[in-house]
Amino acid sequence: MSSDSPFCFGHCGLVNAPCEIFYLPIMTAKQTESGRELLSYQDDIYVTEASRVSWFYRTFPTSSFYLRFLRSVVRSSATARRGEYDSLEWSLTSHQVLKSLESVGVRMEISGMENVRQLDSPCVFVGNHMSMLETIVLPSIIQPVCDVTFVVKQSLLEYPFFSHIVRARDPIAVSRENSREDLKTVMQGGVERIENGISVVVFPQTTRSQVFDSSRFNSIGVKLALRAQVPVVPIALVTDAWGNGKKLKDFGRIDPKKIVRFAFGEPIRIDGRGNQQQQEIIYFIEAKLNEWRSDLVT
Repeated sequence: MSSDSPFCFGHCGLVNAPCEIFYLPIMTAKQTESGRELLSYQDDIYVTEASRVSWFYRTFPTSSFYLRFLRSVVRSSATARRGEYDSLEWSLTSHQVLKSLESVGVRMEISGMENVRQLDSPCVFVGNHMSMLETIVLPSIIQPVCDVTFVVKQSLLEYPFFSHIVRARDPIAVSRENSREDLKTVMQGGVERIENGISVVVFPQTTRSQVFDSSRFNSIGVKLALRAQVPVVPIALVTDAWGNGKKLKDFGRIDPKKIVRFAFGEPIRIDGRGNQQQQEIIYFIEAKLNEWRSDLVT
């Protein structure tokens, strides 16, 4: 159940922009229950429902999306500054962003959530990394099922408004300038959070890339899982519908022609040094990316 919250400034300088573009369906903590999934799955698969996208959204998807995204960030930042940005609020904010992407024509496909629901302990989620989208949208998928936080780059803690939201969720921040120090930070911070019942999402690639290069996919997630004695859940994803920007890498063009896909694999227990399990994770990601690539061809 939701209500419409207005965010309208006339036409905001956009010629012929309809005022309703700034109306974003907002769910509040009173309108949903903690632990209740926000997406409706059929046979454990979520697919964006077919719906008509207005001419304005189709013509200006990037502007339309970011105006909604900004509204959500400002609201959530204010909540975080008041010390009220809890797990449920985080899930709802993430859900709003997902729905805003769908409203401009981006299609979502999510599978494998049964592998997350079956967990009887925290885990380490390990996935490839394409864009800002996965960092923003994954909480709406995972957090209603199990408590989670992310390993993030330090710069995310410095963005205006956005920093308050990120800090409120107690992430593990790394500089990406000193790999030895980053490993130490992830090991210490990750184990601490896992011992407190919080799963950790790790993107082991050194940088975002639309092409998956297994040689640049380090084993930091496997090392953390081994140290904490918890399973790894691999995530394969395609999120290049949210492009990387030229000036601000985190905020690029939105391309509704591209499908966003997430697939969660079966939990993997780490044995020995974890070399075999690292290869299993890589194989899962590569297999899914190849499958999705084949779907585009056919």
